[in-house]
Amino acid sequence: MKKEENKHTILILGASGFIGNAIYKELCGYFRTFGTYRTPKREFEKNHHFFQYAVEEDDVFEILNIVKPTIIISSLRGDFSAQVIAHTHIVDYMKLHKCKMLFLSSANVFDGYSKYPSYENDKTYSNSVYGHFKIKIENMLMRLPKKQVAILRLPMVLGKHAPRVEEIKLLLKEKEPIEVFPNLIMNVTSDLKVTQQIHYIINRNKFGIYHLGSQDLVHHETFIEEIIESLNAKNPIIKRVYTTNDDRYLAVLPKEHLLPKHLQLQSKDVLKELIQ
Repeated sequence: MKKEENKHTILILGASGFIGNAIYKELCGYFRTFGTYRTPKREFEKNHHFFQYAVEEDDVFEILNIVKPTIIISSLRGDFSAQVIAHTHIVDYMKLHKCKMLFLSSANVFDGYSKYPSYENDKTYSNSVYGHFKIKIENMLMRLPKKQVAILRLPMVLGKHAPRVEEIKLLLKEKEPIEVFPNLIMNVTSDLKVTQQIHYIINRNKFGIYHLGSQDLVHHETFIEEIIESLNAKNPIIKRVYTTNDDRYLAVLPKEHLLPKHLQLQSKDVLKELIQ
């Protein structure tokens, strides 16, 4: 184990979720890593590095004061207004302590733009409640000293046990229609790649805005059909949803902050991970 990897104490907010748990598994062998979980579950209750935390009810200060993290990774889910309050408290804590935040944001901070893909320094603009909420927290964090914050914008994140993949499996099993958006052009990523990228960002003490999607773009319809094909499904029912007559983009591409080659990926790499 590299010595420099051991110096951090990391707190992952939302470590029982799909992405949060993948991050925990990637980092816990290298750093003192703690996490929060929402719903009581034996594997988390037995792990003394996990704290039960419901964002709508509990005060994040208690956990921060116990763990004393040098890095906070936020992959929380839950009520948006409660999350805003929690992040306000985290920012207050960060002003008083030597502590850095990695915030998992979303391509939806750009869902108000549809004519082209988005890059790190593009102005955020959203038409969705979810996008607005992510922008609000991004703006809050950007008021902190630059070196204290890394904003990681993610497109659709897939993986063997991703909620979206599980949903597709269930719909196939129940012979229900699977919705696809033929006019949506996006990029994608996987839980395995995101966790490796986060590990690198921590190790190299990186900060700023990162777009952690595939280098190439795909049509939503084509990509979902390729996932269905990889699951060897027979006679899937596809429901095409047209929100607009024109192609629309929801893609976050890197221009400023390019990661090393081994941490970049193509959409076909994401599909490969699903069938391995």
